Amino acid sequence: MAYLAGALILFFGLLVSIALHELGHFSFAKLFKVRTTQFMVGFGPTMKSWRRGETEYGIKWIPLGGYIRMIGMLPPRKGDAPGQIRRASTGPWQGLIESARGAALEEVRPGDEDRVFYAKKWWQKMLIMIGGPAMNLLLAVLFFAILLMGIGTNQPQPVIQKVAQCIVPASQANLRECPANAPPTPAKQVGLQPGDQITAFGGTRIDDYRDLQNLIRDSGGRSVPMTVRRDGKDLTLTVPITRNQLRDLENEDKIVNVGFLGITPASAVERQGPGAVASTMGDLTARTAGALVRMPQKMVGVWNAAFGGEERDPNGPIGVVGVSRIGGEVAADADYTATQKVSYFVMLLGSLNLAVGLFNLVPLLPLDGGHIAGAILEAIKKLFAKIFRRPDPGYVDVAKALPVTYVMAAVLIVMGGLLIYADLFNPVRVTG
Repeated sequence: MAYLAGALILFFGLLVSIALHELGHFSFAKLFKVRTTQFMVGFGPTMKSWRRGETEYGIKWIPLGGYIRMIGMLPPRKGDAPGQIRRASTGPWQGLIESARGAALEEVRPGDEDRVFYAKKWWQKMLIMIGGPAMNLLLAVLFFAILLMGIGTNQPQPVIQKVAQCIVPASQANLRECPANAPPTPAKQVGLQPGDQITAFGGTRIDDYRDLQNLIRDSGGRSVPMTVRRDGKDLTLTVPITRNQLRDLENEDKIVNVGFLGITPASAVERQGPGAVASTMGDLTARTAGALVRMPQKMVGVWNAAFGGEERDPNGPIGVVGVSRIGGEVAADADYTATQKVSYFVMLLGSLNLAVGLFNLVPLLPLDGGHIAGAILEAIKKLFAKIFRRPDPGYVDVAKALPVTYVMAAVLIVMGGLLIYADLFNPVRVTG
């Protein structure tokens, strides 16, 4: 029951996030009087729907996204009368473009000339399309504010919780026993013990574990004096800091050769201020953007895990099924306290909203970023026309980008299917 409850909490949390994403689009569309005929969460057959005014609201059976339907998303060709539909032109891509354009224009009724999306000012179109991702980004900030300022998070302390017995690279960090002939860690060599508090390292006073971590990593290959408080007494030790292959603190996908001591820090729950929320969001945004750039490489890893039996990358892409499974595992794990479970759910929902918001800003159709790019291009063209005193170029014909849209849509469908398969048969696990 706990597993099911955790899975459902995250599943419905994602659905609510999707609904709020669409609400971001919908609010600006209504503000600028674009006729919006549908507001749907999910895809495929409709589970339940109801009508309020000119808009049909509903939930569909496939909970992998959502959409709002605005009339006039694709404009007529330049020179066509409003509502005029031409016969499809020759050529496969041109035929698809004109068919899609015709289907879009069939929704335009007499009197809708000022209520179509393509006729709105460029900044209005940009605000309508940026409203969805902005809602996700605001949700991410809200979730992390709750986590950091309200609940608090486990912060590492300069107190030793565990001493590693031997030196192994990051690729072997999950080994339960030391490999044969593995040398002891510097911490083991000098007799550091759980409960020891490190108060000074290399002559620098230590109050924060992150400062200690950076000093250790910068001291590879040197013997460094260190002061430790044990049972109320200060001990001075000289520690031969060795070098080891560890994950980079800024990019977990990168392995670096740095100084190594061999300790696991204790942690304590601490509430933080708005500055921590801002710095955390900045750091996570940079990491998430980097992960999106590496998405093709990451999807190769998902493919190998799905069909080649390789271990899933815990920092790789994950779908709605995988997220729900993680929620179930965390909820059912007796090693997590109730507060830790709530913290994990809040952190995961914040991270997912951040990823969804940034992904939708990628400037390719059918993503929101493609329409935002079209609006920006329209603004640039109008600006140049004004500077050089040329006629107003009018709207940008985004229909011409439909071939890219179809290819991108196919890629997204394949990616979504691959993630679902991998999440079912070789999922990312957070408990073991």
